[in-house]
Amino acid sequence: MSDQQKQAQEPDLNQLRKVRREKLADLQANGKDPFAITSYDQTHHSQEIKDRYEELEGTQVSIAGRMMSKRVMGKASFCNVQDLKGNIQCYVARDSVGEEAYKDFKKFDVGDLVGVQGEVFTTKTGEISIHVTGITLLAKSLQILPEKFHGLTNTDLRYRQRYVDLVMNPEVKDTFIKRSRIISAIRRYLDGQGFMEVETPMLVQNAGGAAARPFETHFNALDEDIKLRISLELYLKRLIVGGMERVYEIGRVFRNEGLDTRHNPEFTLMELYQAYTDYHGMMDLTENLYRYVAQEVLGSMKIVYNGVEMDLEKPFERITMVDAVKKYAGVDFTNVKTDDEARALADEHHLEYEDRHKKGDILNLFFEEYVEEHLIQPIFVMDHPIEISPLTKKKPDNPDYVERFEFFMNGWEMANAYSELNDPIDQRERFRAQEELLAQGDEEANTTDEDFMNALEIGMPPTGGIGFGIDRMCMLLTDSAAIRDVLAFPTMKTLGGKDQ
Repeated sequence: MSDQQKQAQEPDLNQLRKVRREKLADLQANGKDPFAITSYDQTHHSQEIKDRYEELEGTQVSIAGRMMSKRVMGKASFCNVQDLKGNIQCYVARDSVGEEAYKDFKKFDVGDLVGVQGEVFTTKTGEISIHVTGITLLAKSLQILPEKFHGLTNTDLRYRQRYVDLVMNPEVKDTFIKRSRIISAIRRYLDGQGFMEVETPMLVQNAGGAAARPFETHFNALDEDIKLRISLELYLKRLIVGGMERVYEIGRVFRNEGLDTRHNPEFTLMELYQAYTDYHGMMDLTENLYRYVAQEVLGSMKIVYNGVEMDLEKPFERITMVDAVKKYAGVDFTNVKTDDEARALADEHHLEYEDRHKKGDILNLFFEEYVEEHLIQPIFVMDHPIEISPLTKKKPDNPDYVERFEFFMNGWEMANAYSELNDPIDQRERFRAQEELLAQGDEEANTTDEDFMNALEIGMPPTGGIGFGIDRMCMLLTDSAAIRDVLAFPTMKTLGGKDQ
């Protein structure tokens, strides 16, 4: 649309809004204020009527929803009402609803919220409909919905005005319904495995448990600087110390970093911890959880994302990070003995690294550059270098590496798990190394959490732990292109001083 067309259309929209406000004022003046209505007896949803038509034909039902279209034809009219489950045609005749009610109905606008009572029937064209005996205006829409044919297609506007997006694009509503079912299925599975759901603080003194830059704020009442959590880990481990053997939390975490198709500064993380198991136990749990959720939500263990099928039925492949880099980059880190040798390899392959990076860091750079994009089918990448895993147990036979895995599908990291480090002396050394990195300018490094250290000294049993990115899981199971498509209200840049 040209600027001239937009300018020509603007007065028309303003006039339409003015007419709607005048209609509302007229209703209120005549004692018919829709906003005075406090409830409506909704007996059915649209899809339920269609699914149970043989049973409901000829019976009285009442639905409620938004009027999405209207055709007035003399003494009888049609409208389409959209509710949570779908939409249904309504036949409104003057002789059925009464002359005054029909006169009022003719003034209703597309976008108005209505309650409809009537009898279920099929029109001559075979469309399941409601023969209306009563229609009530429940709320007046004072704005103009986007034109139905074009819908709401501006991506930025869709995210900013999600409420309009949900009205105009049924597939968006389906995504968020499915997201809710995914999270419910996760809870059912874990509860059935003896896990207990808990809650831990979002405002913390020490934002540890992950390599990320935290958001910082000031708590006026205590005159203390505090942070928003970047992880759930350290508090959940405190509960393991306290004897709560299987715990999980699904909650928001916050990371002060960039936005892209897979990252939002606040996102939903699920972490769980199980005493007396290790990262092998977490692999088994991950396989079973993903299969359960896919079957519950999709009715299949085959996931299709962007046209690519991923099979959850087969045993998930397992490969070490060293072997993965050898396979896809042709570089064997078992032959790399020193940091200088690793840096020389990075130079040969034109990989950028920082002065503080050691052999393990550079192995991870090779992995990110050469391997991740190939990990389409479900796969566990195991045994990470100790330099990038400050909270993980060392491998007894090779202390340069730790008992950690990352779970990949579609080239994305979907989960991260450890055999949790429970040696307080080793943990303090790891924190000290992290603080040295912080001093060298690594804003994502951890700092020593003294209360967590005290908890470890009380004694934590051998424990397996894992963190799942819930939003990425939802992306995969709903075939959504970007994380913003599965966040009802994603983070957006403020426009002109306020969100518009």
